[in-house]
Amino acid sequence: MKTVVTKKSPSPFPSVESVLVSAASNVAIVRFGRSATTSAIRHVIAQLRTSLGSTAGTQSGITAPPPDAEFIAGQALEWLIARDTPSLRPVFNLTGTVLHTNLGRAILPEVAIEAVVGAMRQAINLEYDTVSGKRGERDSHVRGLIKELTGAEDCVVVNNNAAAVLLALAAVSQGKETIVSRGELVEIGGSFRIPDIMRRAGAKLREVGTTNRTHLSDYAEAISSKTAAIMKVHTSNYRIMGFTAEVDAEELSALAQQHRLPMIDDLGSGTLIDLRRYGLKYERTVQDALKDGADLVTFSGDKLLGGPQVGIIAGRKDLVQLCAKNPLKRVLRVDKLRLAALAATLTLYRDPDRLPELLPTLRYFTRTRESLHRVAGDVAPRLQAALGSTWTVEVVDLASQIGSGALPLETLESAGLAMKSTNRASQKAVEQLAARFRALPMPVIGRIKEGQFLLDMRCLDDPVGFFAQLNDLKTTD
Repeated sequence: MKTVVTKKSPSPFPSVESVLVSAASNVAIVRFGRSATTSAIRHVIAQLRTSLGSTAGTQSGITAPPPDAEFIAGQALEWLIARDTPSLRPVFNLTGTVLHTNLGRAILPEVAIEAVVGAMRQAINLEYDTVSGKRGERDSHVRGLIKELTGAEDCVVVNNNAAAVLLALAAVSQGKETIVSRGELVEIGGSFRIPDIMRRAGAKLREVGTTNRTHLSDYAEAISSKTAAIMKVHTSNYRIMGFTAEVDAEELSALAQQHRLPMIDDLGSGTLIDLRRYGLKYERTVQDALKDGADLVTFSGDKLLGGPQVGIIAGRKDLVQLCAKNPLKRVLRVDKLRLAALAATLTLYRDPDRLPELLPTLRYFTRTRESLHRVAGDVAPRLQAALGSTWTVEVVDLASQIGSGALPLETLESAGLAMKSTNRASQKAVEQLAARFRALPMPVIGRIKEGQFLLDMRCLDDPVGFFAQLNDLKTTD
C-alpha cells in the first residue's frame, strides 16, 4: 500500500527566529530580555493567525500581504510596553475635590516622602530598641509625637480609621452592648457601616433616639448591666438639618463617667489644629475630643491630618493597652513605610505657622480664589490653542470641596477653566473631551457639569508638566 504524504502549507508568517533579529526586537530584548521578547512575538503571531483565519474568504479573493518580521517585532514591543506600564500611576487631580478618595486622598509632604524612601532603602529599627539591644515595639516611633500633639496618655496605630473603630470596639465591648444614636449609624464610601463594623468586632449595637433627635435621657435609659461603652460617631459626609437634637460629647462623657463606662469618640477625619486660624470653618480636633472627656478617640491619618492612610486610637492608657494587646492589633498593624511617613508628617505640626507651606493638604485648602484665577489665566490660552476652534475655554469661578467626608458642607472659593463645545451635540462632545484628557500620558481628571468640562486649578502643582502634554490633545474632533 502506497503511503501518501501530505505537505503542510507554508506559514504566511516569518519564523520567530527571523523576527528576533529585527531592529524592534533588539530594542525589546535590551529593555525586557530575550525570553520575554520571544514570548511576546509568539503571542503576536498567534493573534495575527487567529485574525487572518477569521477574515479568510471575506475579501473576494483579494489577499493582503502577510505581516513582515519588522511589523511583528513592533507589535511585540508595543505589547510588552503596555503590559509593563503600571496601572497605578500619577494623575492631575483637577476635580476640585482636595481629598479625593478615588485619587488617593492626601498628598504627602516632602519630609514624609524622604522618610519613606529612607525606610525602603535599608534596614531600620522598626521593632528593635537600639539602646537596650532588645526587641522594640513599632508604635513607639510615633507614640511620643501623638501624645505630645494631642495630650493623650497613649495611642496605637492601625491601617485606617475603620480598623481603629473595629479594634476599639473589639477591645472594650466584645460580647456586650455599645450605645449609639440612630442619627450616627453612618455609612461611608466603600460600604463602611457602623452596625456592620460593630458586629464584626463582636459588639452588640444598642440604638437610641431617632434619626433626627437624640437626647441625653435616651442614652441614660439604655444603660444596663449589658452595657460596655457609649460611642459618638462623627457623621462625616452628611448633616441632618432642621428639627434636630444631639448630645454633645462633653455631656455624653460625663454620663459615661457617672456609670464608669468608657466613651469612644469616632472623629472620622480628625484634625490636630484649629482650622479657623487658616480661614476655614471649625472642626473638632482630637485635643477637643480628649478635653471633652472621651476615653478613646479614633481618627484618620490621610484626611485632614494630611499624612498616610492610617487609623489612630488615642486616649486613656489602660484602654489603649487593651487595644494593643488584642489579637486584631497584629492583623491591622501598619508597615514601616506608613509609620515613617506618619512620624515625618506629625513633626510638621510642631510648627503650625509654617504648616500651610509644608503640608500639601493645608496648602490646597488655603489657596485663594485670586491666586487660582491667575493660574487659570495662564493655562487658558495654551489650552485654547491645543483644542482649536471647536471648543471655547473660559476662566470661571468654581467651588472646591474638602472631600473624603471631611467638612461636608464646607466649600472653598476656587477658580478654573470651563470648556464648552461649539458643536450642538455638546454632551457627547464633552464626554469625549473628558476621555481625551484621561488618555494623556499623565491623565488629567476633571469633572463634567451642565454640558461643560471643568478643570479646577486648586490642586495643580505642576503647570509646566501640564503644558508639556497639551499637544497630545490636538486630535481631530
